[in-house]
Amino acid sequence: MTAPHPRHRRALAIPAGMAVAASLAFLPGTPAAAAPAAEAAPSTAADATALSYVVNVASGHRPSATVRRAIAKAGGTIVTSYDRIGVIVVHSANPDFARTVRKVRGVQSAGATRTAPLPSAATTDTGAPQVLGGEELAAARASSAKAEGQDPLESLQWDLPAIKADKAHEKSLGSEKVTVAVIDTGVDDTHPDIAPNFDRQASVNCVAGKPDTTDGAWRPSAAESPHGTHVAGEIAAAKNGIGMTGVAPGVKVAGIKVSNPDGFFYTEAVVCGFMWAAEHGVDVTNNSYYTDPWYFNCKDDPDQKALVEAVSRASRYAEKKGAVNVAAAGNENYDLTSDEITDPSSPNDTTPGDRTVDPSKCLDIPTQLPGVVTVAATGAKGLKSSFSNHGLGVIDIAAPGGDSTAYQTPEPPATSGLILGTLPGGKWGYMAGTSMASPHVAGVAALIKSTHPHASPAMVKALLYAEADATACTKPYDIDGDGKVDAVCEGPKNRNGFYGWGMADALDAVTW
Repeated sequence: MTAPHPRHRRALAIPAGMAVAASLAFLPGTPAAAAPAAEAAPSTAADATALSYVVNVASGHRPSATVRRAIAKAGGTIVTSYDRIGVIVVHSANPDFARTVRKVRGVQSAGATRTAPLPSAATTDTGAPQVLGGEELAAARASSAKAEGQDPLESLQWDLPAIKADKAHEKSLGSEKVTVAVIDTGVDDTHPDIAPNFDRQASVNCVAGKPDTTDGAWRPSAAESPHGTHVAGEIAAAKNGIGMTGVAPGVKVAGIKVSNPDGFFYTEAVVCGFMWAAEHGVDVTNNSYYTDPWYFNCKDDPDQKALVEAVSRASRYAEKKGAVNVAAAGNENYDLTSDEITDPSSPNDTTPGDRTVDPSKCLDIPTQLPGVVTVAATGAKGLKSSFSNHGLGVIDIAAPGGDSTAYQTPEPPATSGLILGTLPGGKWGYMAGTSMASPHVAGVAALIKSTHPHASPAMVKALLYAEADATACTKPYDIDGDGKVDAVCEGPKNRNGFYGWGMADALDAVTW
């Protein structure tokens, strides 16, 4: 667990309600500073007494007349219907809506996507990324000036050589025909490191559960998290002599905004995000979040079962249409193969309470869904990050996500054990978490797709795992040096619970 936080949740550097699978900016010895964001994007307006629901029916056809009538009779209003996967998004103020429509012929499952009425409860900030100051920028630029071919801030990016991305860039920067979609809090496409590679046609706002294609709707407002912008820069910041360098600086990056103004990633938005990616030629999706309000969704609960089914259908459809889905493993140092886990954070949009769950039956979505690449985080010394979730057979691959600088100190000239990324408003700053590890893998997957343009998602994933550098278990794992084991790793060098198939390898991605 991350010691500074008595309550463990996924978004410790952004609004408290947000379930982002990563931003641990408040690690030991890492003071935070505020970061400005891009211009405002439209928000959702709704009846304050209503809830949002997903109703799952047979896929491939529009909802039957029977189902549509039943939804209306139960007090529901259809917002949109994703007929290809049989998921209907409905708003209703009837507290018995889901229970009523579950009895209707043709309805396979139905459930509320939240426990707070629309719009969701307000939240407060708990921190922000560490923004690079003028002196740090100047020092980094002076250091990189001595290194031929480096972007000005690349000397601070210890994570690039950790996955051999610096060597990979000598051979290929990736193809502009490949697009990675950042399904997240929004992307500031005006950032000078992102603008050259931004794919506007593949970008959208999905917060309401249906696409909003208004120009710029994918951007975070000034009050919203910079998380998605940070992730986008990690993946595809252009090698343009201005700031930092992404893992795949020649590919395109799109912003699919799915978190609402209060920072919640609700099911209808996530479903919309995957469906948009599927229909707009996206090659890789990055998912550094969990779907609110439940950290783990238990299939024996009829509401949570419906949420798992809806997101599963959408992610499978995106893969069927050609996308590799990559997701962060989470930051609670949970063993996701243990018999039981105490979840203190659900439901996070009303009043959470401790509940004991079986992680084999109660799933973190989309992270634990079939076909999704699950990514653990490592620090500057190549060890599992102190916060990273783990589990034999759950973790597929590992990549740099940062850690407390006190735990894993990088080699000079890098000074921070966290991960450098782009921030709204043309800034750069540090964050850490499995949210920062996942985009490294998404970037490597994009390089593989660039090298093998006709490879299916299954082939890209097979190459991703085959090319990974096998990494043995860390035993004993005492990351804080207090003499107590902090986590237990199981499995052999080439497939274990800390590192999966091993550390992602960008050089192999462009040479195999």
